[in-house]
Amino acid sequence: MPLSQQSLDFLFENRLHDSREWFLDHQKEYRTLVKQPMEALSAALGPRLLAIDPELAIEPVVGKTISRIRRDTRFTKDKSLYRDNLWIVYRRKEAGGYPPPCLYFEVYSNGRFRYGCGYYYTAPVYMEMLRRRVLAGAPVWRDAQRALEMAQGFALMGERYKRPHYPDADPVQRDWLELREISVSAGDHDAGLLFSDQLAAAVADRLLEIAPVYAFLLETAKATPAAAHRR
Repeated sequence: MPLSQQSLDFLFENRLHDSREWFLDHQKEYRTLVKQPMEALSAALGPRLLAIDPELAIEPVVGKTISRIRRDTRFTKDKSLYRDNLWIVYRRKEAGGYPPPCLYFEVYSNGRFRYGCGYYYTAPVYMEMLRRRVLAGAPVWRDAQRALEMAQGFALMGERYKRPHYPDADPVQRDWLELREISVSAGDHDAGLLFSDQLAAAVADRLLEIAPVYAFLLETAKATPAAAHRR
């Protein structure tokens, strides 16, 4: 069962009520309209992405690859209970280095969806390692840059320095060097695709286009000391 307009309507209404009581009264709708379609999408998408990284964890379970609809409000000023977006994240287990990047798909109640690879947060020491490799013109970075140039719609995302730190660098390198955190993302608003059973195949094909970017981020993680990500 794919996602539907009813799935998005539920996300919107649940967030609007933002009530545990309302959610408990509508758990059946959540399961049939949201949870089951997300599980089906994760189950269809995950195996295809093993072509990018065969060590990805792909179990289609809420709390593992699929985000929870209930927000964790312990460490944020925003105490809203429920979110109006959901995501699927695939990453490999940590293996002694910096935490690995992820591949992801995210959908919002307004019908917008996006997908890509990278990090939600990156420590300064990881970004410093990444900059060293960019400045050195490492072959794995050059492969990533070529893939990014060819993959239509994808762009480097992340907070940038307010004041340029590398004003004299090559413009292509500067696009990477001025980032304080990093992900690569593409967005879409095609309801026909979002609500079809072809969504997993289409997203997988797009993510395969940026496999060299994922490889660069992963190799950088492996080169960054394990303790370096501790804040």
